[in-house]
Amino acid sequence: MGAGVNENFALKDGVAVWSSQADSGRESVSEPTLYAINDGSPWADYVYARALLQDEDGTMPVLPSGSISLEKIDDVSIDHEGETIGLTLYRLSGIDLGASLIALDEDGIFFTNFSMIRDGYADLLPRLQAISRKKRDERLSGLARDLRHTFDQPFAIANVRVLDPIDGDLGEPVMVTVDGNRIASIEPWSADAVVQTGMSVFDGEGGTLMPGLWDMHSHASSTSGLYYLAAGVTSTRDMGNDNEFLADLLAKQETGALIGPRITPAGFIEGRSPYSARHGIIVASEEEAVDAVNWYADRHYPFIKIYNSMTPAWVPAMATAAKARGMRVIGHVPAFTNADSMIKAGYSEITHINQLMLGWLLQPGEDTRTPLRLTGMARGAGLDLRAEKVEATIALMQENSVGVDPTAVILERLMMSRAGQVQEGDAAYLDHMPVGYQRYRKRTFVTLEDDAADAAYVEGFQRVLDTLKLLHESGIRILPGTDDKTGFTVHRELELYEKAGIPTGDVLRIGLWGPAEYLGYGEELGTIEPGKLADFVLVPGNPLQNLSAIRSPRMVVKNGDAYFPSEIYEALSIKPFSERPQFITSDRPSAEEVQSVRYEGERDYIEHFPMQADGLPVDPATLPFSAAVRVGDIIFFSGQIGRGGETFEDDARQVMETIKALAERTGTDMSSIFKCTVMIDDMSKWPAFNEVYKTYFEPGKMPARSAFGADGLALGAPIEVECMAYAPQVASSALTAPKSGGGWLVWLLGGLVLLLTGALGFVIGRQRA
Repeated sequence: MGAGVNENFALKDGVAVWSSQADSGRESVSEPTLYAINDGSPWADYVYARALLQDEDGTMPVLPSGSISLEKIDDVSIDHEGETIGLTLYRLSGIDLGASLIALDEDGIFFTNFSMIRDGYADLLPRLQAISRKKRDERLSGLARDLRHTFDQPFAIANVRVLDPIDGDLGEPVMVTVDGNRIASIEPWSADAVVQTGMSVFDGEGGTLMPGLWDMHSHASSTSGLYYLAAGVTSTRDMGNDNEFLADLLAKQETGALIGPRITPAGFIEGRSPYSARHGIIVASEEEAVDAVNWYADRHYPFIKIYNSMTPAWVPAMATAAKARGMRVIGHVPAFTNADSMIKAGYSEITHINQLMLGWLLQPGEDTRTPLRLTGMARGAGLDLRAEKVEATIALMQENSVGVDPTAVILERLMMSRAGQVQEGDAAYLDHMPVGYQRYRKRTFVTLEDDAADAAYVEGFQRVLDTLKLLHESGIRILPGTDDKTGFTVHRELELYEKAGIPTGDVLRIGLWGPAEYLGYGEELGTIEPGKLADFVLVPGNPLQNLSAIRSPRMVVKNGDAYFPSEIYEALSIKPFSERPQFITSDRPSAEEVQSVRYEGERDYIEHFPMQADGLPVDPATLPFSAAVRVGDIIFFSGQIGRGGETFEDDARQVMETIKALAERTGTDMSSIFKCTVMIDDMSKWPAFNEVYKTYFEPGKMPARSAFGADGLALGAPIEVECMAYAPQVASSALTAPKSGGGWLVWLLGGLVLLLTGALGFVIGRQRA
């Protein structure tokens, strides 16, 4: 698929000349300038890094456009067969979506980019990849801390019109007030309205406040949450992932170490074949397939997703098992069958509109495990949507309330891609992106042998749009998904529905309310009403009149936390599309100045930090404990567990990362921790835990520690760690310092806890022995 590689670059007499599949050009160059390769290799990162190391500020212009920068991250030493290798880690940004890491040796020569490594050192790659993951997680945790704005007092957005996606109406100007994670009130707004003293009130400038967008077909990554939030997407459905990775990602969102939309997971089940996708659960029998369904049900997945290599004959048993556990069955249409058969077998939803349409286009025996499932869509040029086979499928969908997750944007990106051209769907945002991504999007991803092949893809995609309109008019539920991670494609997916002829009001209902209703979240999400979760997006203009207004969010609120897309895009090396809203009065504190949300006790020197779920405080009245409690200058962390990892070391790392994130959330760091208590279910793993534990503290400055073996840790975890930190309150703290004479109580409490935990460890340790 796609076109051949043919790229040239030359620099002569101060003139750079280049040509590639994406573009061609010439430009006079008066200063050192890099060329961003369109069809490159990982070696290109080293070429960029070598040049940037010679530049004074580590930033250089790059052709055809933009700039590239290099940032030193860390120096590390690693042992290999008696040799100590010194490496310097650098972060390279400005070329592609997301930054990349590269390690150079002490002579400045390429050693690894953490996927490739110097010959003879392949056995070091897993250790180096662990270092890379740690550095990535540290950066993402820092971004989460910097980009999430949480208010300890109610805040409001004034002079906005609330979009009701159910009725398709835009209301009169109002002020929407948020208290905690919920909408407290919606009151009429006028220029002379009185604002509560001290409240942060953002000026919506007459813009539209709409519920958060959805992507019903995502594959979450560590960074995808940033792109989604910047695009106004506050909820997603994960349609297949590495199960351990997804569990870890959700845990990090709960601790606040990562930010992103809320995620509803679908359990991925694939049949074993040479074409099998390598994530989720791969099965080789009907019994294994049913076991996989139950595995996901035990973990409260609301869906199972079936993929291309599944044996069709096993699907009825899988569907029976899923429905008995309250789950829906969705997915691709497996090879050598069609949508009609899968609907009869128990599907609730067809994933991808091409998976639906291929049953009308292919001949029996053609294999959709291959790229044919995409290239075969060119045959749609000759499809008659009034044909009996089309009407039969639509009728089955109506009778069984079967929906479709079209991901039409992915088909547009494939079928309408032409070398050197900016697609219609990319035009609104592409020039804001890093140059490497811009050039990538100007490639062709289909092979066009002649004009007839070109025309077939164009007409085939028009038939996709025609099918979308037919489905909508037939009352079939459309669930907007993208199979992408950038957020931009969510905007385009909805624009394609409008392009297909679906009325704009209906499109917004599909994009904002439909998924909430379908997933059973309608009581909390999907509309902006007092009492519901504060989950909405501020956009300029009126999306009912110009749907593309959704492309420029100015402020995104998810569960009461505020995000400003301009800040997120700047952190991602993307030129922002809008400015953050200003405060209505100049005496309001900025979002950066507002303290993180905390629940305070009755005394002014006791402060309770709530547990979090999905990065948000959990109502403390619903739990028998807090995540942490500050008593004066001491912070007591509740025990944190690690579980679900592939190895014990993974569980140990998870618990320490959770403690690290909790320390940051309470305003301190690991260096402030002075005492830890470790509970472990198998003391033979003690050395393995120590190897992980010691990497989180400075050598020679380890906390005091107690440890003991214990059966029956919470949720079956193999490890639990609780800690205490010394974090003196500063004058600017939201809390008042303890009253004179009260300090003795703080130290008495701390001493008692130390004595009690030591004694408890002694007693339980003796019982284990």
